[in-house]
Amino acid sequence: MGYSRIVVGVDGSAGSIEALRRAVELAEKFSSEVEALCVWSFPTAYAPLPVAWHPDHDAEQTLKLVGDTVFGPVWPSWFTGTVLEGSAAHLLIAASAAADLIVVGSRGHGGFAGLLLGSVSAQCAEHARCPVLVVHENTGQVEEQTR
Repeated sequence: MGYSRIVVGVDGSAGSIEALRRAVELAEKFSSEVEALCVWSFPTAYAPLPVAWHPDHDAEQTLKLVGDTVFGPVWPSWFTGTVLEGSAAHLLIAASAAADLIVVGSRGHGGFAGLLLGSVSAQCAEHARCPVLVVHENTGQVEEQTR
């Protein structure tokens, strides 16, 4: 069994960096393309702040940081990063329709930063249309969930 397209959810957390590293290992083994999705959304109680806040720019910076952490300044041609607005779980599940594997960390950022990824691993494992690999940070353990 091989994976031609792997989608990874990233939010800058240690777990999402480990998820990308695991996706890269698989991509190198199976000659796969990898797409990292970094998703942002305004909090539901968002009110314009006097200070300009650009969550899309923050997400782009997060994606760059994660990519540079794993690859350094030169990313391989088979890797792409995409920043999207919306629900991380919904967008990863939607991406699963055209993916062979979804890879996510078991936990994203907590608190306010957790809005970027949060607890999407359980939702992806439950609803994705392809296998889901949940990577636990620090332990190197993984769980593969399929529907």
